[in-house]
Amino acid sequence: MKVAFIGLGNMGQPMARHLLDAGFDLTVFDVSPALRETFGAVFATTASEACEGADIVITMLPNGQIVRDALLGSGGALERARPGMVVLDMSSSDATGTVALGADLKALGFAMVDAPVSGGMALAGQGKLSIMAGTDDADALARCMPVLDALGSKVLPVGKLGAGHAAKAINNLIGAAILGVTSEGMVLARRFGIDPGTMLDVLNSATGRSGISETIFRPHVLERKFGVGFALGLMTKDVNLAASLKDGLGVDLPLFASTARCWNDAMARIGPATDFSAYLTYVEELNGGDAITNPAKADS
Repeated sequence: MKVAFIGLGNMGQPMARHLLDAGFDLTVFDVSPALRETFGAVFATTASEACEGADIVITMLPNGQIVRDALLGSGGALERARPGMVVLDMSSSDATGTVALGADLKALGFAMVDAPVSGGMALAGQGKLSIMAGTDDADALARCMPVLDALGSKVLPVGKLGAGHAAKAINNLIGAAILGVTSEGMVLARRFGIDPGTMLDVLNSATGRSGISETIFRPHVLERKFGVGFALGLMTKDVNLAASLKDGLGVDLPLFASTARCWNDAMARIGPATDFSAYLTYVEELNGGDAITNPAKADS
């Protein structure tokens, strides 16, 4: 099986490296030529060169429009691709746009699977991501499974084409809401005089417990390291994807709407490049700017 990999950003690099280490016949491409030094001979000159003769092309790019342009635009990846190749989009893309792209690809003789990931850079390098896969072509998904199994510890088929991207966006909005309300609870507890570390112990022993409170809050938020490795701007992008999906389907979800408003405001105030775990600093800024904790206090 020959695999092409397009998009070597924060997530794409460790994913591609893991596939190489696992023995896949892989050719890679990115618009940054400096990455040639990292990947050597498997780095193609163009996206179309990377796809020549490939059975599967993986796209790991910032958004669905860039995926479309990379595949079908002038000098696009599919110019030299053979009919029947599977496009495996592992980016975080707009589900509606994915459905439209899938129809265009099908007309050209290509199948499509959308399979966005969750888990972050460290798990990407270990092949332990959670993957949500959507497709209208069961055979195409079966052909992709060796790659997906290599990259993920859990592969969840979630339905028709676009369902993977929809599920990823919904998941991330829920995660953003949990991080947001936990941050607000910490600020309120501190204002009343409860130590944030103690409040976190309460949450993790009671009904406020979450994966975020258990794995992110103490090491990254209370210790103010803010180093999970996922930018606030990317989280906000996924939040907006879920909110736009809600609007497109005419579903009244007030918590989704308020979460989107808060995250967009946070991005405007503290910047898209900030680690998403630093959302707490946005809540602190809304309430006078004083930090509710510091590393020394968190460690005590």
